[in-house]
Amino acid sequence: MRILITSPVFPPDLGGPAVYVPSAARFFVDAGHEVEVLAFCSEPKVSGLPFNVTTISRGNLLWRYIKAFWFVFREARKVDVVYVQEHIALFHVLGARLARKPVVIRIMVDGAWEISHRFGLIGDDSITTFETKDYGAKVKLIRAVQLFWWRRAHRIIACSDFLRWIPIERYGLSEEKVLRVHNAYNGPSVEDVVETKEEARAGLNLNPEKRFVLTICRLVVWKGVDYIQRALVGLPEDVHLLVAGDGELLEKWSALSKELGIEDRVTFLGNVPHADIPMYIRASDLFVLNSEYEGLSHTLLEVASLGTPIVCTGVCGNPEVVEHEFNGLLVRPKSPDELRVAIARVLDDPVLAQNFVRAGLEKMKGFQRDTTFPQVLEILQHAAKNG
Repeated sequence: MRILITSPVFPPDLGGPAVYVPSAARFFVDAGHEVEVLAFCSEPKVSGLPFNVTTISRGNLLWRYIKAFWFVFREARKVDVVYVQEHIALFHVLGARLARKPVVIRIMVDGAWEISHRFGLIGDDSITTFETKDYGAKVKLIRAVQLFWWRRAHRIIACSDFLRWIPIERYGLSEEKVLRVHNAYNGPSVEDVVETKEEARAGLNLNPEKRFVLTICRLVVWKGVDYIQRALVGLPEDVHLLVAGDGELLEKWSALSKELGIEDRVTFLGNVPHADIPMYIRASDLFVLNSEYEGLSHTLLEVASLGTPIVCTGVCGNPEVVEHEFNGLLVRPKSPDELRVAIARVLDDPVLAQNFVRAGLEKMKGFQRDTTFPQVLEILQHAAKNG
């Protein structure tokens, strides 16, 4: 089978699809299939992979999507199925359908919510609130356009049970059309990272006397890094926050650290190369994900697989990875006081932290490539034959 995969991000850029797509593509190639990838990427050329990657660099958004449409339209005629990683999928789906090739879409978000949120059309409404309300004409149009491209897909793969029910219950798509396949972890195991916490800190030039809380995310509003900063206020002076990731709110959140008087306890690391992420995870005492929205976080899978305890928000797909009081703690979003208590509880109780680590390693056995990617291949093969 010949597969064309499209992605909104690709390494070295960070983001869920940047983790998922290279892993899935390798698996498909190893299974005997031909793979081509089209990705938006900051690097003009990506090489050294067992599949070809064509990149479209950052720039004017509309022009990027026009170029993506033309590439998909041209290349889709050479493949059996197009596997679209949801972002603004209209142009990709149109290109594939005009080339008369079936499309499978993988959703990591209700794109209508993300677009509406980004353009300030729904205030601060979370995705769960968004799914229960109607808004003005602009949001109705965004939802209608998304439904247009969803309907033209042969199947939709949702990465969590939470996400699966949005197209079914909110948009009226059939349960047969929308399938849940969890994300898979593909990276070093806890045994593969041979450095101790002390060695990892030495290699990263981190103060061995500090206790480090790590978060990894795009710096966008629904990731809630500002609330982690507020939670840091009131914690002991030796607790330091590391923020790995880049985005539109870097300047604002850097200024917030100064405003809160904790600028010497918060380090914004920028876009850390993914090869270095395991060392930061190993060097940290605790990982925090304080987002209002997650489809099914690859970062949570990686952190749990590398043996670092987790505190995260109990929203969307997060509880499918982290069970409260079993392999981590869940808190409400936008609740810095609750988050502060949870952070302190784990940092101050090494036995609890280790119990969470052991339970997390056990739970990660259900999120392996050999379990999830064969399900994806079966869906793609069904589309290629029947789409």
